[in-house]
Amino acid sequence: MIKAIFWDNDGVLVDTERLYYMATQQALSGAGVSLTREQYIEFLLVQGKGAFHLAAERDITPEAVEGLRGERNAIYSNLLEKEQIVVDGAGDVLDRLGKRYVMGIVTSSRPDHFSIIHKRTGFLKHFQFTIMSGDYTHSKPHPEPYLLALTRSGLSPEECLVIEDSERGLTAANEAGIRCIVIPNEFTRACNFKGAYKVLGGIRDLLSVL
Repeated sequence: MIKAIFWDNDGVLVDTERLYYMATQQALSGAGVSLTREQYIEFLLVQGKGAFHLAAERDITPEAVEGLRGERNAIYSNLLEKEQIVVDGAGDVLDRLGKRYVMGIVTSSRPDHFSIIHKRTGFLKHFQFTIMSGDYTHSKPHPEPYLLALTRSGLSPEECLVIEDSERGLTAANEAGIRCIVIPNEFTRACNFKGAYKVLGGIRDLLSVL
């Protein structure tokens, strides 16, 4: 029996993946690095290792690479404050499921970006806990974020369910022993979701499954 749902954030609850890609692409272009959509998907959404190694491989100094990351973060923050980010239907789904399940957000998002996002969404009232970058040592696809969610919830893997959109998230959930429903977005539809409990077409489909 499912008692808790652990939600990924970016790409599941909020349509921010495209904005992060735009910000990363723009920052890297300043160093003469062209980041393709395919590279972004592979490096960030499959492997979970980021894209700034592409700048380091061009003998750009570590200090300069950190500068590029800072530029990316600033661009992304600005986009988060201006662009439409809420996934259609997410608010209604959270309102209905939050009455029946313990819920937590498990994300790789930085706390500053997470704060900007959810000051706009109003979604945090539905969640008992949040886990984000800085709360763990190893990010997805490592299982640590979801193992931490199990500890926070006080429940067993069999009593929990993960909602993800990416291969790295699915891998993290599976390695933590938790069933995972995947809801692909525009960046992840062509990815390999073998091992998912279910793959759905949209967030509203959860209401007919749970």
